[in-house]
Amino acid sequence: MIWDLHCHLNGIPGRTPDEQMARLIECADRMQIDRLVLFMGTPFLLDPKPEEFRDQNDQVLQAISHWHHRAFGFVYLNPIYESESLAELDRCVANGPMTGIKLWVAKRCDAASVDAIVRRAIELNVVIYQHTWLKTTGNLDGESTPEDLAKLARRHPEASLICGHTGGNWELGIRTVRDLPNVSVDLGGGDPTAGIVEMAVRELGASRVLYGSDVAGRSFASQLAKVTGAEISEADKQMILGQNLRRLMMPVLQRKGVRL
Repeated sequence: MIWDLHCHLNGIPGRTPDEQMARLIECADRMQIDRLVLFMGTPFLLDPKPEEFRDQNDQVLQAISHWHHRAFGFVYLNPIYESESLAELDRCVANGPMTGIKLWVAKRCDAASVDAIVRRAIELNVVIYQHTWLKTTGNLDGESTPEDLAKLARRHPEASLICGHTGGNWELGIRTVRDLPNVSVDLGGGDPTAGIVEMAVRELGASRVLYGSDVAGRSFASQLAKVTGAEISEADKQMILGQNLRRLMMPVLQRKGVRL
């Protein structure tokens, strides 16, 4: 079983979300990927206004509309617009088919404006995927680091949080979230560097490590290779490739009556 945590429409060939999704499924089939998590539309918007993130989410809703047996959608929100984000969360998750939340680079996640979104996520039993990065050239103004996510995780120990890209600088990212059991790490989006998966399993335990590709920015094959080529047990590989994400998403999937 392979569930890919981290997929995008942007960069996938096609004139419409339906065409892009068909192409994405075709590529996933080649790699025997069973389920995809999709978030954000085309083009990428760093600081979307409410009407813009609603449009982004509409693209994802359309893309997954014929593929509910293969794909899940996470709602893209902008914490700068707190009330509008909460309304969009209810539209897409509480009253719609989406099953998680994506926060990107509009606002650092240790900001107080993120708290209301997290509280609602806890009520809805959904995970929050938070992009994190540590750049040698300096992060964007609203771009979160693993330390920002750690602060958020400590404020909300009941929340289920995902450290996107394991912080980019994965050695620091892993160490930063090591003592926070409500934080899992996403392997997607970086080069298939030797050692990342082994360190994550050693420091966090395999149950907190999640496979994701960041397609189309990265290929399915290169990101799967991080896990399949890692020097860890076969049981740990199976957890990382899909079992862990399935477990994290099970509360909302059961509430929505999704059959797996």
